[in-house]
Amino acid sequence: MSEAAIAPSGATATASKGITAQDLRGPDRLERALGFLALVMLGFIFAALLRGRAEWEHVPPVIWVHLATILVALVLTPVLLWRRRGDTRHRVYGYVWSGAMMLTALDSLFVHGNGPGRFSLIHVLSLFTLVMVPVLVLAARRHNAARHRRTVRGLIIGALLIAGFFTFPFDRLLGHWLFG
Repeated sequence: MSEAAIAPSGATATASKGITAQDLRGPDRLERALGFLALVMLGFIFAALLRGRAEWEHVPPVIWVHLATILVALVLTPVLLWRRRGDTRHRVYGYVWSGAMMLTALDSLFVHGNGPGRFSLIHVLSLFTLVMVPVLVLAARRHNAARHRRTVRGLIIGALLIAGFFTFPFDRLLGHWLFG
């Protein structure tokens, strides 16, 4: 097989590595925006954490695990979206990001605002994440860049940004700390 192949869209792709022309061009507009929004979310979380310092000792360990894993994923999101793809560093960061997302989703099943056993709609995103992270990893391992990219974008939009947005209103912990 030749070193370069023509993809259905007419874009040249490196067949042996599964790297598309998009990968070589760098992040597109959506990926730049998603990375930026991850940084904005990170800023809001840090601001909330600083404002809530006085209450830290009353926060259960399950919440600290949840925050730690989501912070790892948020920090790595722009790094993964904005830098070169397909190399060893991208794979290592990707596995760390995937692990953080899985731990966040698992841990969230033990986070309940209204007492044990009470699930909310946001827990549906946790189940979605538990299913989609393995899909993401398998797509990457099979060099299916298009499916990998779609899955990454879906997880960032749904499991990081939308779920993250809903941690601020409705008198949830971070919202309480940030807005009083």
